[in-house]
Amino acid sequence: MRGERRLLGRRGPSVTWGKQRRPGLAGADLNRGQAGGASGDLLFMMEWQPDEQGLQQVLQLLKDSQSPDTATQRAVQQKLEQLNQYPDFNNYLIFVLTRLKSEDEPTRSLSGLILKNNVKAHYQSFPQGVAEFIKQECLNNIGDASPLIRATIGILITTIASKGELQAWPELLPQLCNLLNSEDYNTCEGAFGALQKICEDSSEMLDSDALNRPLTIMIPKFLQFFKHCSPKIRSHAIACVNQFIIGRAQALMDNVDTFIEHLFALATDEDSEVRKNVCRALVMLLEVRIDRLIPHMHSIIQYMLQRTQDTDENVALEACEFWLTLAEQPICKEALSGHLIQLIPILVNGMKYSEIDIILLKGDVEEDDTVPDSEQDIKPRFHKSRTVTLQHEEDAAEEDEDFDDDDDTLSDWNLRKCSAAALDVLANVFRDDLLPHLLPLLKGLLFHPDWVVKESGILVLGAIAEGCMQGMVPYLPELIPHLIQCLPDKKALVRSIACWTLSRYAHWVVSQPPDQYLKPLMTELLKRILDGNKRVQEAACSAFATLEEEACTELVPYLSYILDTLVFAFGKYQHKNLLILYDAIGTLADSVGHHLNQPEYIQKLMPPLIQKWNELKDEDKDLFPLLECLSSVATALQSGFLPYCEPVYQRCVTLVQKTLAQAMMYNTQPDQYEAPDKDFMIVALDLLSGLAEGLGGNVEQLVARSNIMTLLFQCMQDTMPEVRQSSFALLGDLTKACFQHVKPCIAEFMPILGTNLNPEFISVCNNATWAIGEICMQMGAEMQPYVSLVLNNLVEIINRPNTPKTLLENTAITIGRLGYVCPQEVAPMLQQFIRPWCTSLRNIRDNEEKDSAFRGICMMIGVNPGGVVQDFIFFCDAVASWVNPKDDLREMFYKVGDCSVDSKSTLRCPFHSLPWLHTGFFDICSLHN
Repeated sequence: MRGERRLLGRRGPSVTWGKQRRPGLAGADLNRGQAGGASGDLLFMMEWQPDEQGLQQVLQLLKDSQSPDTATQRAVQQKLEQLNQYPDFNNYLIFVLTRLKSEDEPTRSLSGLILKNNVKAHYQSFPQGVAEFIKQECLNNIGDASPLIRATIGILITTIASKGELQAWPELLPQLCNLLNSEDYNTCEGAFGALQKICEDSSEMLDSDALNRPLTIMIPKFLQFFKHCSPKIRSHAIACVNQFIIGRAQALMDNVDTFIEHLFALATDEDSEVRKNVCRALVMLLEVRIDRLIPHMHSIIQYMLQRTQDTDENVALEACEFWLTLAEQPICKEALSGHLIQLIPILVNGMKYSEIDIILLKGDVEEDDTVPDSEQDIKPRFHKSRTVTLQHEEDAAEEDEDFDDDDDTLSDWNLRKCSAAALDVLANVFRDDLLPHLLPLLKGLLFHPDWVVKESGILVLGAIAEGCMQGMVPYLPELIPHLIQCLPDKKALVRSIACWTLSRYAHWVVSQPPDQYLKPLMTELLKRILDGNKRVQEAACSAFATLEEEACTELVPYLSYILDTLVFAFGKYQHKNLLILYDAIGTLADSVGHHLNQPEYIQKLMPPLIQKWNELKDEDKDLFPLLECLSSVATALQSGFLPYCEPVYQRCVTLVQKTLAQAMMYNTQPDQYEAPDKDFMIVALDLLSGLAEGLGGNVEQLVARSNIMTLLFQCMQDTMPEVRQSSFALLGDLTKACFQHVKPCIAEFMPILGTNLNPEFISVCNNATWAIGEICMQMGAEMQPYVSLVLNNLVEIINRPNTPKTLLENTAITIGRLGYVCPQEVAPMLQQFIRPWCTSLRNIRDNEEKDSAFRGICMMIGVNPGGVVQDFIFFCDAVASWVNPKDDLREMFYKVGDCSVDSKSTLRCPFHSLPWLHTGFFDICSLHN
């Protein structure tokens, strides 16, 4: 900007940009002596006029900022940062937006958007006069002739309001509401646009006492405009009211019947935006005020059936959300049963790719595996910290996951995804009752000559897999081979969806003889892993990971072939799919476990993994999935990982140390240092856990030569729960592997563990509990000084309602172990936890953890037999869960019944008179199971 002049109102003297006496001086400040204090400041600002040369400089800057040239953009950014040192720069920006009608709209709007960013970043430091000038200009020009400028001013108003100014700008809402009455369309529309944005951004504030509950006036006002002659105004009015449905604003609840009546009147509106907002309102009302909709449910369902087929896809998408929401309501089955014959074909039809979808997905591109990925192709990854779990008698059901086919490129929610998700949830509601409406359609879809239709049929089959599995079983012997035949289809989108759908039926495939379906499916999926299309590679890799989880050791005979394929993919995959490949390898290691510990397999797998490990820098986030993968591999390979362990161990320790150092610098000088990404530390801790678990005692020398125990002490006290979670998992694994290095730290560690027995942080609490149990088994009677630090919290957790199953089980195991090593200290509390203890452990498989816990409970009963009397039947039930207890543990169970035969205590234990003493304890226990 030539001359480097300071932008200043004409009434003040010129001051050069580079010689400012102090940052942030505005024209108003320099003229206070003339205008007389703050009020003079405001008066001056109301009369403010720009310096012509400064105005031209700003206009040139705005035009330069629209240049596509990177160097120009960089220069503009630097200049903006300089100009933002001068608050009256913001006067120029609002002046260009509101007053320079002769300028082109994009330049004016850009000026307003830059001002909006300044408001977001620096509004609190604006001089009062500048802030007032901006606010007044916004209200005076809300009715600009240009829709773009009106929208920009509306954005600016709501940004100011969101900075806490709703309370400090009391005239805003009354003025905007008054402007709704204007006979000028532009003024009415501009005011409504601003109000809509305020309602979106500040809905809670508007329904609070802080503002005197303005909604009592605003909601009825908005409802009046549902009948306005302009569709744009009608749409604004509905959108404003919609913001207060989910929050159940009292002003809306008081007018809910009028609101619903007005919505029905607009149901067939000719404007698509109005119809979309009507559908959105009905979907939200279904969630929060279904009682008001039930009398009209038949008509609403018929309306939504029409709207789900609306020619405007945005309307159809909003309407389709209705079926997802209805599926969550108790009345769903009753309300929808008679409409399935209409609804199912509509949803199925919505699952076809549109022409736009195919273009966006490059559906005509069959081979693209040599094309490098762009950075925006790769979603950010977030590491999930390690949680210690126990094996159950029955395998636990997997956690529910949101419906997700493989359309990652179409990241936006669309009609295809919504229709498929709706079919998925409805299949879970209606189960096999859905099939009579669906099966007649499926055959025509699956064998259709048009690949788009066939692809949608395969998606339908995957969508119903979970809900209709039982009813589909008779058809699977025919359908699974057909789907396997679709895997080499000439269309990449068919190949990818076939991978996904087959993964949804993996559990059934694995339950059949391996040669029948598993082997051909695995063979074809491995070919697709090496497909020439990146989308297919991704779908095949994900599907194979699911198959690995289901098949587990069934895959052992094919390990060589599987590893050959996965290792070959290392050299073939681009960036994005490489991250998914790590997951497939890690899942394979988890699934086959120690079977992977063969020299042949190690020689195939480890060189490419270590090569990637060496290529990545410490700050590269691709380390996350690789570290996760190596953690699983190290655990599976056990001693087979020894040749690779030292550099891996040292790097993990370095990652932890670096992150802690960064965190310390940031905490002491946040202005000078950036906050570290603690995921690096978390994945490193988890890999160290994997090494400790896999190497066992062999990790001892590595621990001895490092400062990991000091670092662990810091990590256990980190403010981030996920760091503590992984720290306690590592502590437990090190306790098992090399307790000699943990024991000197116990006095410092135990108070921290006790503090973290807080079920508000479930996973942290779970891992801390597990670690305490492992420490008990190593400490023995030396645990006695620490019992009081943890016992009360453990008893509280096991009695807490709605505690997750895994935490209950780990808590029960740890209480048992604590009682095993310190029975005298724990037994007095036996009656407070025996019942939930027994019910928590009745479904755990026989293992060492369960063994030690039951020994502990038997020893505590020996010390305090009265503590189990009232709940003895639960103890019988828990004992009966054992399949094959060790002989000495079995003896302990028998002795429990004799616990008070020789006691001279006045409390007579009723065990002695029970018939199991004669017929056999386990026979009686079985009767109670």
